[in-house]
Amino acid sequence: MIICGIKITHDGGIALIENGKLIFSIELEKINNNHRYAGIADLAEIKSLLQSKGYRMDQIDLFVVDGWHGSDDNWKGVSHITVPTDGTEIKIPVAYYNEENLADDNTAGQNYSEGLLIDQISYPYQSFRHVTGHILGAYCTSPFSASAEDSYVLVWDGGQYPRLYYINAAEKTIVNKGPLFFLMGTIYGIMGQYFGPYKKTAEALAEDRKEMELNGYFGGLSVAGKIMSYIAEGSIDHELLKELPELYKSVFEISNLFEHKFCQAIQEFTADKSCTDADILLTIHSYLQNLLIQSLSRKIAADGYAESNFCFCGGSALNIKWNSAIRASGIFKEIYIPPFPNDSGSAIGTACAAMWANTDFIALKWNVYSGPSLIESELAENGWKTEACNLKELAMLLHQTEEPVVFLSGCAEIGPRALGNRSLLAIATKNKIKDCLNEVKQREAFRPVAPICLQEDAADIFDPGCADPYMLFEHQVQDSWKDRVPAICHLDGSARLQSVAADSPAHEIRTLLEEYKKISGIPLLCNTSANLNGSGFFPDVKSAIQWGKLNYIWSNHTLYSKVAQLELSSEYEFEEIKL
Repeated sequence: MIICGIKITHDGGIALIENGKLIFSIELEKINNNHRYAGIADLAEIKSLLQSKGYRMDQIDLFVVDGWHGSDDNWKGVSHITVPTDGTEIKIPVAYYNEENLADDNTAGQNYSEGLLIDQISYPYQSFRHVTGHILGAYCTSPFSASAEDSYVLVWDGGQYPRLYYINAAEKTIVNKGPLFFLMGTIYGIMGQYFGPYKKTAEALAEDRKEMELNGYFGGLSVAGKIMSYIAEGSIDHELLKELPELYKSVFEISNLFEHKFCQAIQEFTADKSCTDADILLTIHSYLQNLLIQSLSRKIAADGYAESNFCFCGGSALNIKWNSAIRASGIFKEIYIPPFPNDSGSAIGTACAAMWANTDFIALKWNVYSGPSLIESELAENGWKTEACNLKELAMLLHQTEEPVVFLSGCAEIGPRALGNRSLLAIATKNKIKDCLNEVKQREAFRPVAPICLQEDAADIFDPGCADPYMLFEHQVQDSWKDRVPAICHLDGSARLQSVAADSPAHEIRTLLEEYKKISGIPLLCNTSANLNGSGFFPDVKSAIQWGKLNYIWSNHTLYSKVAQLELSSEYEFEEIKL
């Protein structure tokens, strides 16, 4: 059975599953340098995306469209998505965003005999709740599904409270265990709109709230990860930490505005305090982390399931500090987070929901490098020269020049993290490298750069240093290595590690790391995404050349070098970037 999952709204894209195997997942932001979080602008894009991977519309056995919020107050009422098709707007009815009652069956889809109008043909389709896509996108890609083990799944995204589920693999059921507490996943982005470098005016916040009510805009999509970096500049304010539960209670209400009211109460409490915005944000982060761990612990203890597995998904699962705290808590036997926990994985998730409901498969065969293929483009750019360059020679270039290289290889990663196929790579032995990368990417000076490391060496350099192939957990850099690889050390001594195993499907980045270690004795490099500011990954070499902020680009064993070499700056002054 060939299933095409479709996510129309923000983080839009399509995913194709054939007989239990993910063939590809293409997010719109990774096409043509589109803006981050781009949705499907016209249903005609679905046909063109399928064609880009060699599939026709008539080959698809089942189209499935991700559910979304209702159009009434508090996102209730009939759910539909307004989207153009060949330039004409239509409304597509879809399943709800999440459940109305705990007893609702999340495995049940809604069937539509027509309505997916593409190229003047109206295709039938299924639709599952948005939350179902998160639940099954996480579970079906987990190691637990492959061995038919049960698992908890926590979903915490911008449109719902953190809600816990339990999957019984043998019975193919999803039990809703209810919410842990009543803060939506937007809280992290919203607190960054009240404190810190991305603080908004009262007028801008009012506009955000208006747009949220009209369009379901959740706000702060790009802010949360930056706040996670920024809090390293702060210290916990224990007076505020003690007061936060009382502030939570004092303004509590079930509404889309509660997160704003909570932050406003914190603003009032701290107005005459000496704590900095970084202190406040770190303290809120710590409060939320404690609340998350304590609530999970109580829920699991009440259930009495010993030695449980755990999946975490929704945008909040991109928080490496929370992920690491859950892993270190000892509550669960094993923990899994997909590399696409936010809505970048919703096309995969809703396709998994259809696979679960319509086939005997419960586990998806997949690998993370299933995104768009690198586009071959004509290069008619003056000022660049090309030469053959193998990975050993590239490792030597990195070592000798001490300059970053744009590294483009194979199919793109799925999800928001650059995992070595659409990356800027550089040595980590000089602190100036981090400054250089932040400058060319137009990022603030406090933003960290992640290490990509040979898995067998990770435990020597990091604590805990266990296998983390998707860059979703926090590790501490061992004291003996901090001076050796300063460029990947964050202000608090942490690093967002990606480990690369010997059997990784990313063969080229694995080989490059091996060759660089032979030359330098260092088994890691700096790794950050290769993209225009505010856009998805580079789709081709031509885009990297036109961007032109680095002297070297490597792709398909070819090195592209600027004829007139840039002098890369090693000095970086903080300049706040407007959102």
